[in-house]
Amino acid sequence: MKRVFNLTRTQQYLLLGLAAVLIILASFVYWRQLAPVSQAVVIEPPPGNELSGAGSAAVLSNETESEPTEIVVHVAGAVIKSGVYHVPEGSRVVDAITAAGGASAEADLDAINLAQPLIDGQKVWVPEVGEQSATGKGGSDSGVGVIGGDVGKININSASLAELQTLNGIGPSLAQRIIDYRTNSGPFRQVEDIKNVSGIGEKRFLQLKDYITVY
Repeated sequence: MKRVFNLTRTQQYLLLGLAAVLIILASFVYWRQLAPVSQAVVIEPPPGNELSGAGSAAVLSNETESEPTEIVVHVAGAVIKSGVYHVPEGSRVVDAITAAGGASAEADLDAINLAQPLIDGQKVWVPEVGEQSATGKGGSDSGVGVIGGDVGKININSASLAELQTLNGIGPSLAQRIIDYRTNSGPFRQVEDIKNVSGIGEKRFLQLKDYITVY
């Protein structure tokens, strides 16, 4: 004990400093053990939120997708079930007949053009055997209104140059203008649309309206 107290002042200071460092380290370790372990806080999204992005994309996709365009046609005559039907745009006469349950046993399908494109509001008339011949005009490629229900009338949407000239007051040049108009502007929607053709005014239309049809 006497030798310890015989340390020089410098040695005493070093010893005290070392003791202080040891006390500080011991205190740090002690309080570190007593301090609660901090836990990471994880914020989770609400249930189902992970699907919100996909759901929004699906809704947007459904909204941007255009629905197929439909047209409405009236199918009558020698079919299983006549009536008004919705068919996709671009359908043909044969599609309209199929929508009506198909042709009946009495139908004369050779008398009509099954490949003719349909237009909105058209009436598809399927004749029975012998029905069309009563008109005095025939042929599935003719402009005679058999499908349209106006038997004996000229269909200005499909009539040939020669057939158009059978109409009163329609010569070769005017018949050609009718064909050019429907080629460039699309089919006539109603018989009154023929007045859009250059050379056909109200007076000439009144002479034609009872002899023409559209389908």
